[in-house]
Amino acid sequence: MMYQAYQAHADMMWPLQTLARTALPMLQDPSFGWAAWAPNRKLAAACELMGLAQVTHHRPAFGIDCVLVAGEPVAVTEEAALVTPFATLLHFRKDTPVPQPRVLIVAPMSGHFATLLRDTVRTMLADHDVYITDWHNGREMPLAAGPFGLDEYTQHLIDFLAAIGEGAHLMAICQPCVSALSAVAIMSEDRHPATPLSLTLMAGPIDCRISPTEVNKLATTQDIAWFEKNLIGTVPWRYPGAGRRVYPGFVQLTAFMSMNKERHINAFKAYYENLAHPEPDEDQLKQAAATRHFYEEYFAVADLPAEFYLETVRLVFQEYALPLGQLRFRGRPVNPAAIRRTALLTVEGERDDICAPGQTLAAQDLCSGLRPYMRTHYVQAGVGHYGVFSGRRWQNHIYPIVRDVIHVSR
Repeated sequence: MMYQAYQAHADMMWPLQTLARTALPMLQDPSFGWAAWAPNRKLAAACELMGLAQVTHHRPAFGIDCVLVAGEPVAVTEEAALVTPFATLLHFRKDTPVPQPRVLIVAPMSGHFATLLRDTVRTMLADHDVYITDWHNGREMPLAAGPFGLDEYTQHLIDFLAAIGEGAHLMAICQPCVSALSAVAIMSEDRHPATPLSLTLMAGPIDCRISPTEVNKLATTQDIAWFEKNLIGTVPWRYPGAGRRVYPGFVQLTAFMSMNKERHINAFKAYYENLAHPEPDEDQLKQAAATRHFYEEYFAVADLPAEFYLETVRLVFQEYALPLGQLRFRGRPVNPAAIRRTALLTVEGERDDICAPGQTLAAQDLCSGLRPYMRTHYVQAGVGHYGVFSGRRWQNHIYPIVRDVIHVSR
C-alpha cells in the first residue's frame, strides 16, 4: 500500500501545483505593473518553490547538442542503438573525420536517471565515441518482461558491448562497478570478441568492508527480510509496469534527503530568499538558478526493480560476495583473475562519504591476472563522491587520466 498512498498524495497535490505553475507567469509579467511589488515577489517565489519541490518520474533531457572536438564545434545526435524492456543503449553520435575510441559509460541504477552523468558524457564526447546505459524507470518496465536482477543487469552490459562491437572500452560509475567487473571477468573467461580493451571503475563499492561509510553501515543494520518488507512497493495499475515490485525512487530520495536534512532545508530557504529579494543581484540570481538546476535533476526519480535492489543490498553491501570470491553470474563463479587483456583504471575521491577510498582500489588486487603496467589507480584530492565524475576537478584532473588510459589501450 506504500506506493498507492504516495500516488494518492501526489494526485491530491496536483491541483495546487498546477495552480502555482499557472499563476507564476502572470505574477512575473512586468506589463501588469506589480512584478516588483514586494508581496507579489514573495508570492511568485513561493510558487517557484512549490514547483521546484515536486518529485517527477520522467528522465530529464541530456541537452547535449554540440561539443568541441579539436577546438571545432561538432553536432551531437542521440540515437537508440539497442532497446530492451529495461534499458536503452543510447549513442551520442557525432560526425568526425577521424574515428574516436568507442566507450560505454555504465550509469548507476540507483534511484536517478542516467542524466545524472550529463557532465561526464559532455566531457568524454570531446575525444570519444560515447554510448551510455539509459536505464528505464522501474514503473515503466512491463511485468511480462520478467524479473530484472543483478544477473540481468550484468547481462545487459555484455549484450551492449556486443552491440557496440570489438575494440570498445567500458567505464562504470558508482554502483555498477561490481557488475562491470563481473561482465569483463565473464567475457574474458569466455574469450568474448567484444571484451573491452579497458575498464575504468570510478567510486564503486567493490569491497564495502573497507572503511565503511554511513551508507554501508545502513545496509547492515537490518537483515534482507526487513528491507523487503519495509522498502518494497508495487507499481499502481495506471503505469506500464503495473504489478511489478519495486524499490520506489521517492523512498530512496527521502532516505538521501534525511541524511542531509539541514543542508536541503537551508538550500530551499536560500532559494526562496534570493527570488523574493526586492532587488536581487547577479550572484543571487545565479545561486537561485544553480539550486533550481540541481533539484530539478535530484527530484527526477526512478523506481528500481525489487530483485535488483534486494540482490545488490544482500550481495554487495551485506555479504561482500565479490571480494570474498562468492559472487556468481547465472550460476558461474565470477573470477576477476581471468581478466588478462583489459587494462584497469580505478578512480576514487579523497572525501567520498558514499564509497570510501579503498573500496574501489580493491579491484586492483582482485584482477591479479593483469600485469602491473596494465593497472592504474588514482585518488583525487579534495573531492567527494560526485566530484569524481562531475565538476572542474573531474574535467581538469581526472578526465585526462581516463582519456590517456583509453587511448593507450588500443
